[in-house]
Formats: sequence, structure tokens, C-alpha cells
Amino acid sequence: MKVFDTIDAFQVWRRASGTDRIGFVPTMGALHIGHQSLIERSVTEADQTVLSIYVNPTQFDNPDDLKKYPDRLDQDLLLAKTCGVDAVLLPRYDEIYVDGFRYAVDERHFSKTLCGRHREGHFTGVLTVVMKLLNIVKPHWTYFGEKDYQQFELIQGMAHALFLDGEIVPCPTIREASGLAFSSRNVHLDEAGRQLAPRLYALLGSASSDAEVARQLTELGFAVDYVVTGEARRFAAARLGEGVNQVRLIDNIPLKQVAR
Repeated sequence: MKVFDTIDAFQVWRRASGTDRIGFVPTMGALHIGHQSLIERSVTEADQTVLSIYVNPTQFDNPDDLKKYPDRLDQDLLLAKTCGVDAVLLPRYDEIYVDGFRYAVDERHFSKTLCGRHREGHFTGVLTVVMKLLNIVKPHWTYFGEKDYQQFELIQGMAHALFLDGEIVPCPTIREASGLAFSSRNVHLDEAGRQLAPRLYALLGSASSDAEVARQLTELGFAVDYVVTGEARRFAAARLGEGVNQVRLIDNIPLKQVAR
């Protein structure tokens, strides 16, 4: 497995790779079983698999959230190698944002709802960094988990609207036995939070209305950002904990999984 900490070195490797059938898994590190499932699918479908690890500061609306984002690079590289990744890109901020973030990709409708309504500028940062990474890696397939379904829809829409080559591939949400969706931020849940967090998924699948689910989550101790049905799915975001120890959980399920 090759590890590149400069874009130039990576692109030399990419030009010499000898294939257009490149699979790409962009991440912010702190890899878990959900990321592993994306990597394994790419390894199965593509001739070579590229993983990027880059904690993108422009998508964080809360500086404290950025500061506490997990950093487990050694473990991440070991997992990548074990899963069969061919190349890992570890770009630096001054390379990714050589323009100082003067230029950005902004979507003006769906990105302003759901998570975008509660995290100003978040999706502008996401779309901008993904556009840059896609232009650097030039993959045939790029894999995203459906836990971040709004993100997936926006990236797929961007690729279509801006005539980008390659396919944006959705992959099913991977869950713990409790139903809680795997997330890098789950490591910040305290014992009480670990016990309570699976209730988010359980209530999403209930027959209760969006408003009733939000009320029940609030009574359990969640600070609810939203529970919304749309796009043939039910979406939710809610926070557990206080202050800098607060953890924001997001989830969604297809409407066919909602009890009738």
C-alpha cells in the first residue's frame, strides 16, 4: 500500500496506475466498520482502491467539534492495508486550499434544509472538498454511506450538474447490534449516551408522526434538531450531552422501513 502526503506525488502514481477503474473512498479518518464496508466494496469492484484521509475544516460550523475530532491515523492505515487499499492520500490544508478557500461550490436549495439549516456553511465545505478530491483522484466509482444521505444526494447532484466523470455510489448504513449507526463521533458518547443513542433509530422506525418522534426524543433527553419525512425517507438529527462533550447524531431510514 502506497501512502502519499502530497498531491503531486499521488498524481504521479495515479497517472502510472494503468487503469481507469479506480475506486475511491473519501474519509476524515477515525475509520470504523462503516468505512470498512465502503473500502471492501471498492476492492471488490475496482482494479485499484484509493482512500483519502483529510479532516476538512471548512465543513465544521463548530470549532470545538473540529478540535475534538478523533485522530487515529496509525490505526486507520493499518485497517486500510488489511482491507486491500492500494493508495492512501493524506493531503495538507495548504494544498487542498491553495486558493485560501476563495472558490467554493454552493448548492442553493437542498443544502439549506435538514443538517444545512442547523450547520451554516457545512455543505459548502463538503461539496468544495469533494469536488477537489474527485478532480485529484479521478475515480471511476466513489463510495458514500447512506447514513449521511443528504450529503450523498448533494454530491451526486453536484456530479451530475457539473458533468463530472465517474459514478457516485451509495452504500447501506452499517449499524451496531443496538441499531445505532456507526459514526466516528460515537467514541465521544459517555456510558449514559451509549445506552440512550440507539433510541434515535428505534423511534425513526416507529409509526409515530415526525412531531411525536421529536417529542419522545426530547423527553428521553435528546436535544432535537429535526425529525423530517421527505425524499422517500425519514431523517433525524439530535444531540446528546452538554457543552464541548455534546455529540450530534444523525440518521435516516427509507419510508418502507417505517412501521404502519
